[in-house]
Amino acid sequence: MNDLATPPTNPYAAGAAYVRGRFVPMEEAVIPVTDWGFTRSDVVYDVVHVHRGAFFRLRDHLDRFQRAMDRRRLKPAEDRAALETALHRCVALTGLQDAYVAMACLRGRPRVAGSRRPADCENHLIAYALPWIDVLPQDVQARGAHLWIAGTPRVPDASVDPTVKNYQWNDLTSGLFEAHDHGFDTAVLCDGEGFVTEGPGFNVFVVKDGKVLTPDRGSLQGITRLAVLDLCAELGIPASVAPVPRRLLEEEADEVFVTSTAGGVMPVTRVGGHILGNDRPGPVSVRLRDAYWRAHDDDRYRTPVRALTQVV
Repeated sequence: MNDLATPPTNPYAAGAAYVRGRFVPMEEAVIPVTDWGFTRSDVVYDVVHVHRGAFFRLRDHLDRFQRAMDRRRLKPAEDRAALETALHRCVALTGLQDAYVAMACLRGRPRVAGSRRPADCENHLIAYALPWIDVLPQDVQARGAHLWIAGTPRVPDASVDPTVKNYQWNDLTSGLFEAHDHGFDTAVLCDGEGFVTEGPGFNVFVVKDGKVLTPDRGSLQGITRLAVLDLCAELGIPASVAPVPRRLLEEEADEVFVTSTAGGVMPVTRVGGHILGNDRPGPVSVRLRDAYWRAHDDDRYRTPVRALTQVV
């Protein structure tokens, strides 16, 4: 075949990134090994998704990311408008209609060699877009996830603020080791007092007697979590953020589901040895899952991805 007749391959099809003010294919997105974002996990991040060509609840994600940077005293050169433009351009470069889009602010390297002062570091922004990612595979979501309650306790809130999205995942990863060793799909962690917190990349919800509960501690204030609470209000389903003792999750729940930007509302059918809903996703979980995806067509929450010609 004549090479001239072959459409050019998009070098960004596998992902596009914004690093140090440049847009590059994902495989070229690198940072120095001496960056404190790498050596100390001194970084905050956020993830928003694109569904059918539009960001979902982008404003909420940007608000949360800004709060996280403020709390960790991080200030990149780019302002909010520049960050949003970078996110749009990353997605537009890939040509993806459904994408996993991340933003991160790293502490950087000290301007003064050998300094141990965070204030001496040059903070910087990274953004990237990848083909859609699910925190749980689609077949697992269809049958309902099998959830293991880890013996590893969640890092205390007083030590690492869980409302600041960060790369401190050692406790969560240990929970995953436990779950996979026991043949379960994923894990949820409790705190030192035995109250449910969250899992690796998702919030947890319990349904009991028609009421929806989600933990009030040890958890990120997830945007999908927020979306579910908003949907509960619209659908007339009682819902609250409250303490969730392990017993309620492990023995007494009528339904359990987990939520994440990377997957949405995902039903759980087993918690340890407890089988829920005849081993099938429950009616409240399914109702909220369906309503969540319908909300993606709501103009209140959609931000269409700008075409390359629109991105300045």
